[in-house]
Amino acid sequence: MKVGLMLAQSPGGGDGGSWSEISELARLAEEGGADSLWVSDHLLYRPGDGTEAGYHEAWTLLSALAATTSRVEIGALVLATSFRPPGLLARMTATLDDVAGGRLILGLGCGWHEPEYTAFGYPFDHRVGRFDEQLQVIVPLLRGERVTLDGRWTKVEDAVLLPPPRRPPTRVLVAAKGQRMLRLTARHADLWQTAWFGLPDDRWRQRHADFLEACAAEGRDPATVGLTVGVEVGPPSGDGPYTALRLDATAIAEGLAAWREEGVEHVQIALAEATTATFETCLEAIDRLRG
Repeated sequence: MKVGLMLAQSPGGGDGGSWSEISELARLAEEGGADSLWVSDHLLYRPGDGTEAGYHEAWTLLSALAATTSRVEIGALVLATSFRPPGLLARMTATLDDVAGGRLILGLGCGWHEPEYTAFGYPFDHRVGRFDEQLQVIVPLLRGERVTLDGRWTKVEDAVLLPPPRRPPTRVLVAAKGQRMLRLTARHADLWQTAWFGLPDDRWRQRHADFLEACAAEGRDPATVGLTVGVEVGPPSGDGPYTALRLDATAIAEGLAAWREEGVEHVQIALAEATTATFETCLEAIDRLRG
């Protein structure tokens, strides 16, 4: 099982106030044995209590990480397809995966935080329907196909990526939990992502059952879709029913082992604070898991 770490992207979330801080955490993670590095894709966050937080832009960070790391996989949890035209995103992906030497995982989702859509002028309606059409452009383009689509929201005519994308194609990860999104995952994705959890629990097992049901409905062998799970470490964030793992190397290693027993292929750890000290604790846990 692979284990990755989420990087901080804003002041207040750890050592993520500047690129120099982010790159230092990336270096530490790569040298310390992490398998992957992840960023989130938000323009801003307004929880409705009068506060707001900002983020360094995800694709710019991924580009910088591709050029300054050499071993770890890189990806976003997850890119909101609402923010970038699908043909352009496919072209960007093919270029970045070439820069990264095939280490990019294209994490995609339909978005969820309405205040950032309103602030930056993106439509928030029919997000799953739009996402469906966008996948019909992005995925075949990355496989080297020509695409024509006259959809309700998306229109392309004889689109093709030149120079062609790498082989094998960039793996596409979709974050999903609702029925429609799970069906799209089964139809298009190489990896399924669900979050956020501490230890495997009934909530995880229900989501996994829903995923298997979606695969059956789409005629997809679930063994051909890798399972990835977002795991929180430290005090849980937000108001969701999340139970985070304690920030302790033994507790994290035991939690990771439990996910491995569930057949999970890749775990992405989100720390309450991403700092040198918390990264070192997680890296120790990864070492214990493997040892």
